Amino acid sequence: MVEERLLILLFKRGSPQALRRIYDKYKVQMLKLATVLLGDGNAAEDIVHDVFVSFAGSAERIKLTGSLRSYLTTSVVNRVRNHRRNNHRHGGISLEGASLPASGGPGPAQWAILSEQLALLAEAMQQLPYEQREAVSLRMEMDMSFRQIAAVQHVPLNTAKGRYRYAMERLRSLLESEVRQCDPQTT
Repeated sequence: MVEERLLILLFKRGSPQALRRIYDKYKVQMLKLATVLLGDGNAAEDIVHDVFVSFAGSAERIKLTGSLRSYLTTSVVNRVRNHRRNNHRHGGISLEGASLPASGGPGPAQWAILSEQLALLAEAMQQLPYEQREAVSLRMEMDMSFRQIAAVQHVPLNTAKGRYRYAMERLRSLLESEVRQCDPQTT
């Protein structure tokens, strides 16, 4: 928290090094969040880039009362919502060609297994209603409390908890169903 305050102070005074440090510190988390929410790595990169460009131009008027991480997370979530709303109006996006964040495994066999598991999880996440996907992503990827999630989603605390709980139940169901379909002993 002290480092954040110092970085913000230096950033507001025009330090390019402070902006670079903020970007380096948060870009991966923000990209993971946007990718999970959208299911499209290219659009996620564009959104994160837009958030940081907008942030870079806001040095004189930014007034942070909370954490910088929460501010950037909220900015990414809001941009994702706008992107989804705009795509919904203009015909939507296709999941064909959607990319997943890369995961390093020790060898080709482990990579193949991890890649398949990530693909199954990404597909299951895309089947969740957006609000539930957002709640899971904020909780799991950003390690936010339910109170913070409720604030980002502008809903009561119990609604945020319910969205997360229903999403986890649905994910469990979807993934168990997929495992049953792939297991030769159950067919």
